[in-house]
Amino acid sequence: MPATGDSAPDFTAPLANGDLESITLSERLEEAPIVLAFFPGAFTGVCTTEMCTFQDRLSAFEDLDATVYGVSVDSPFSLNEFRAQNDLSFSFVSDFEKELIDEYDVRMDFEDLGVYGVAKRSVFVVDAEGEITYAWVSDDPGVEPDYDEVEDAVADAA
Repeated sequence: MPATGDSAPDFTAPLANGDLESITLSERLEEAPIVLAFFPGAFTGVCTTEMCTFQDRLSAFEDLDATVYGVSVDSPFSLNEFRAQNDLSFSFVSDFEKELIDEYDVRMDFEDLGVYGVAKRSVFVVDAEGEITYAWVSDDPGVEPDYDEVEDAVADAA
């Protein structure tokens, strides 16, 4: 799993931002600090709460010139609908091919539910050099990140 001080795994993936584009992390480093907030799935209780909390705190991240991206294995079409239904203004990265959850080593299975290959709830902050300056990963999908801690990490990376 990438840790603080490691180079962030680069990726190109679909971007759900109201339209459909693609995003390559290494081409977006001018947006740093970048918050990559991985979550198990759109339209689920804790995930919706988490993404809405990032939205509620978005101005604090923007004040630090940071960019927030939600990341899940949902399709970009589902993520655009999720954004619309929850009035979320930040963009989402679709890891529909499940490459990012493997690159960032945050793949999780819910075997008793028959659900395989979703993201562990996790947050990575990437600075302008492409280095991970903060990494938090939870094995419990019911646990949200410490938003103050994420904001402090972004301030440190700015």
